[in-house]
Amino acid sequence: MSLFGLFEQRASPESPAVPLTASNMLEWLTGPPGDSGIPVTEKSSMGMSAAYRCTALISSVGGALPLHPYIKGTHRRTEATILDDPHPDMTPYEYWRLTYVHRCLWGNHYSQKIRDNKSQVRWLYPLHPSQVRVGKTRPTEANPSGKVFEITDDSGATTPMTPWEILHIPGLGYDGITGVSPIRLAAQGIGMALAAERHGAKLFGSGNLLSGILQTEQKLQEPDAKRLLARWEKLSSGLERSRRTAVLDSGAKFQSLTMPNDDAQFLESRRFQVTDLGRYFGVPPYLLFETEKSTSWGSGLEQQAQGWITFDLHPQWLAPTEQRATKELLIRKHYAKYSVQGLLRGDSQARAEFYRAMRELGAFSANDIRELEDRTPVPNGDGFLQPLNFVPLGTIPTDQTSSSAA
Repeated sequence: MSLFGLFEQRASPESPAVPLTASNMLEWLTGPPGDSGIPVTEKSSMGMSAAYRCTALISSVGGALPLHPYIKGTHRRTEATILDDPHPDMTPYEYWRLTYVHRCLWGNHYSQKIRDNKSQVRWLYPLHPSQVRVGKTRPTEANPSGKVFEITDDSGATTPMTPWEILHIPGLGYDGITGVSPIRLAAQGIGMALAAERHGAKLFGSGNLLSGILQTEQKLQEPDAKRLLARWEKLSSGLERSRRTAVLDSGAKFQSLTMPNDDAQFLESRRFQVTDLGRYFGVPPYLLFETEKSTSWGSGLEQQAQGWITFDLHPQWLAPTEQRATKELLIRKHYAKYSVQGLLRGDSQARAEFYRAMRELGAFSANDIRELEDRTPVPNGDGFLQPLNFVPLGTIPTDQTSSSAA
């Protein structure tokens, strides 16, 4: 059995089973149209402002957050070049941001691993998700996961690779192999939003929003109609003529028009699509600039950010990256972890009170606090204090009674 028989047959014009009809060619190039009649693809979906905002927000935050390696047991930060400099040309922010863009739009990210002479991963070269297809074979000692990647280059040639060569960060899925694209899941809603936007643009562009209609009781010839229209525009246009009285002949009457279409329902449907798409990405409405209704996370920005990070950003987006980097990029007894404290910081006074309390309880050392504030450690800053007289933690207090008796 051929290796590539593991993968589903592509419904492309290259397949003899696919007739070269106009509809098939259009679907292959632009994606299948939904009930709205608008084809939705990973690229075309970015034309919807909410889809762009969700992708930009998640990828920018994920790319900007520091991803540090730590030593298991001690939980002390260490060094890992692959996390700080994953690509020879792209900055760390650009590379990690791209991984989240791929996951937001395609549901998966793939990078080819380039290893050094010690078999450690030195570089990561991102692959476009459309060029990768994933299958599964019988697990072997060389490939215990059994996962196989079919990589198609720009010339159309395909090459099989294994997890030893490919870093795969899947999104939410249901087969344990690949993630599902949020864009494909939300295609109907995105199609509705794009269709509504197109409908609104055509509504304005087609002249359906005329200011009014000039009506006459008799049928006018084209020269007479043009003359009447020119006379009306001359009398009614311009700020200096705003309070003048118009006199029309031929029994003409002017009827003012308002916007048709049940504006409230039209605008409300567009607003609903923004909130609905945010559910697929785990982005609350206030981060999509939909602030008409109050949020349930609390009244302060700090509480709202805490809710988003706790229930959506970290478990859905950050944790998969942390665990995949730990499993495939770092050496044993090391793990990767994002520093999200910067997103959760309150004001200076609140932070000072929190650090003071944790320091007095012996929970934080001076260097622990400095690390949370993104500052370098200081010599002898790893010691802990205990509440009594703020002596080093573990010190036996002097027996004051015995000293007084002596």
